[in-house]
Amino acid sequence: MRTRHREEMNCQIVHDSIHRRPGWTLTYRLEINDKIVGFGSVAVAGPWKDRPTLLEFYVLPKYRGLAFGLFEALLGAGKPEWFEIQSNDVLPFIMAHTYGRDVVSEKIVFHDAETTAHPSQGATLLRTNSHAEAMQCLERRAGSSDWTLEVDGAPIGRGGFGFHYNRPYADIYMEIDEPYRQQGFGSYLVQELKRECYAMGAVPAARCSPANAASYRTLQSAGFTPFAHILVGSVAPA
Repeated sequence: MRTRHREEMNCQIVHDSIHRRPGWTLTYRLEINDKIVGFGSVAVAGPWKDRPTLLEFYVLPKYRGLAFGLFEALLGAGKPEWFEIQSNDVLPFIMAHTYGRDVVSEKIVFHDAETTAHPSQGATLLRTNSHAEAMQCLERRAGSSDWTLEVDGAPIGRGGFGFHYNRPYADIYMEIDEPYRQQGFGSYLVQELKRECYAMGAVPAARCSPANAASYRTLQSAGFTPFAHILVGSVAPA
């Protein structure tokens, strides 16, 4: 079922790795007349300890006309108090706005849409961990490939891409030191991290806070396009 869900999403699923962490989720089968027609996942550990949070709700296409009843059954069994869903995941998005309250965007999610050609302005991108170490992280779907951006031998920024996501996606992160911001180094760094990500056989993606205009403008300048929000909120009492 989760394989079918991934295939339908066809994008980075931000919370995919939680299902590989023992004890972090409770997953419920959704059945009709003893036939499994979907599943739901509730996070119960890590950042969600003592805060049971609905992450996923999937129903086979044939049974989506019964989605509301199946979702109510999931709420009764899992008793989530909160939800944290990806807005392009259609069924959870609909349920969040039907059964949720105080819905807000925690993150904007981006996918790569364009190859850019920003100049280096004398900057050099250097590995922090080795290529072999990074490839091991990619295979384990854990850890990251880390890099430093230098000008005249001095570090001015850092970034990389993490692998805690569904294949083949990796999540780019970056930071430029204050004196070097708004000079094009951030866009160049993201551009080059994308290139290195593809060279490893991964597909770059990214996230940032909706309040961080500088970050999402840098991502867009480097060829990323927004495609979803991570929405959070509480589950309305029955």
